[in-house]
Amino acid sequence: MKPLIQLNDLSITVGDTLLIQPVSLTLYQDRPLTILGETGSGKSLLAQAIIGTLPETLSQHGDVEILDQQLEGDALKALWGKEIIMLPQEPWRSLDPLMRGYQQVSEVYECVHGNSPEAAFNMAIEDLDAVGLKESAMKRPGELSGGMAQRLAVVAAKAGGAKLILADEPTKGLDASRRDDITSLLKESAQGGGLLTITHDIEVARQLQGDIMVMRNGELLEKGTASQVLENPQHEYTKALIAADPLHWDKHTDANPFTDTVISAESLSIGRGGKALAEDLSFTLHAGEVMGVVGDSGCGKSTLGDTLLGLLPAVKGSISKPKPNTAPYQWQKLFQDPPSAVTSSVTLGTLLEDLVSLHNLDRTKIPPLMDKLNLAPELLERNSLSVSGGELQRFSIMRALLLEPVFLFADEPTSRLDPITAKEVTDVLITLAKEQGCALLLVSHDKHLVEKRCDSVIKMS
Repeated sequence: MKPLIQLNDLSITVGDTLLIQPVSLTLYQDRPLTILGETGSGKSLLAQAIIGTLPETLSQHGDVEILDQQLEGDALKALWGKEIIMLPQEPWRSLDPLMRGYQQVSEVYECVHGNSPEAAFNMAIEDLDAVGLKESAMKRPGELSGGMAQRLAVVAAKAGGAKLILADEPTKGLDASRRDDITSLLKESAQGGGLLTITHDIEVARQLQGDIMVMRNGELLEKGTASQVLENPQHEYTKALIAADPLHWDKHTDANPFTDTVISAESLSIGRGGKALAEDLSFTLHAGEVMGVVGDSGCGKSTLGDTLLGLLPAVKGSISKPKPNTAPYQWQKLFQDPPSAVTSSVTLGTLLEDLVSLHNLDRTKIPPLMDKLNLAPELLERNSLSVSGGELQRFSIMRALLLEPVFLFADEPTSRLDPITAKEVTDVLITLAKEQGCALLLVSHDKHLVEKRCDSVIKMS
C-alpha cells in the first residue's frame, strides 16, 4: 500500500534554533494518524509544512511526499481544496465574516464542482443539517457560538471533496456530543482517503483509532497504534497526559461560606434578537465563588455571561449588582476565541503596556502572573499570530486577572489547552480569582471539570 503522506526526517528551524527535531511519519489510506500533544509542541507546524503554509520566517528540512510526489509552490497549491484540505485551528480565520452560513458551503459546490446555485444551496442545507446547523444557515459567523462556527468550518472545508484531510484541533471548544459528531464526520469524509488529525483531546484520538504519535517541545516521544499508546503508554509524559483528564481530578470546592453578593438574577430569560434561549434563571453569585455553567454548544452559555455583563439586554427578568463602587473594567470577559479579542497589529507586550497605562496598573504583578500561567517573557515580543492558540488563551487570562476583576465571565477558558496545561491553568485561574475575591462564572463543555472545580453549577439545555 502506497502512503498518501510520507515525511522523512522533517525538521523545522527559525534561524539557528531547532523548533521541530527530525521526525518521520507515514499516513496510509483508511488508517487515521493522530498527533497528540500539548499546546506549543510543534504539532501545527508539522501540518503547515505538509500543506505548504509554513511562515516564511521558518525553514524546513527533510523530505515531504504527498500522493507519492514531492511538491511545493504552485504545484502544491493546485491540490488545495480538491485533493488535500486543512481545517485550521481557529474557525474564524477560515470563514468569511460577511457571508451567511449556507453561502460558505454553497459557493464550494458552485466554484469547485460547478453545481447550479439552486443545487448548491440544497446540498449546503443538507450538509448543515447533518451537523445541527440547519436553523443557523442564514446566520453569519459572528452570530454563531464558537462550537457552531467550528462545525461550519468543517462542513465548508469538506464540501470540496478532498479525501486527504489535515485537521488541526477540529473539536476544540465543542461539547462531548458535538465533538463525537465532528469526529465521526471526519472519519466518514476521509473514507477512501487519509486523515491526519492534530489534537490534545485524548478521547478524539481514542475514537479515531489508527496510529498515534505523541509530541512535546518539538520532539517525538512515542508512537504506535491507538490501543498501544492509550492503553499501555510507555513515556512518562504520555502517562501524565492521559491521567490529566478531568474525569480523574480530585474534587476541590471552597468550604467557607460566601456572604458578599456580587451579582444576582431573578426569573431571568436570555437570548439574542428577542428570541429566548433559556428562561426562568434565578441565582446569586458571591465574591470568591466559582459558579460553573454547562450545556451543549448553542444552548445560551455565552449569552448568559454577555447578559450579566450588560453586553446583551435581558429578554425578561432582572439582574442586580450590589457593588456600586467598582470600576467598569473590573467586570471582565475571557473570550472563547482569543483571536477575536486580541489584535495582531501590535505585540502582546504593547497590549499589556497600553493596559497598564490606561488603568494605572502595577507592572510588578505581570512577571509572577506570567510565571504562574507558564508564559515565557519572550512571548511579549510577538503578536497574536506568532503564538499558539493555547499561549494566546493563557495571555488573555493573565491580562484579565491583572485588572483584579470583581466579576469574571470565563467562556471556555481552557478549551485550547492540552489536559495537563488545562488542569494547571484551571487551578491557577480559580486560585487567583478566590485570592482576589473575584466572582467567577466558568463556562465549560466538560461536565467533569465543572463538577470537580466549581462551588455551584448551572445546567443549561
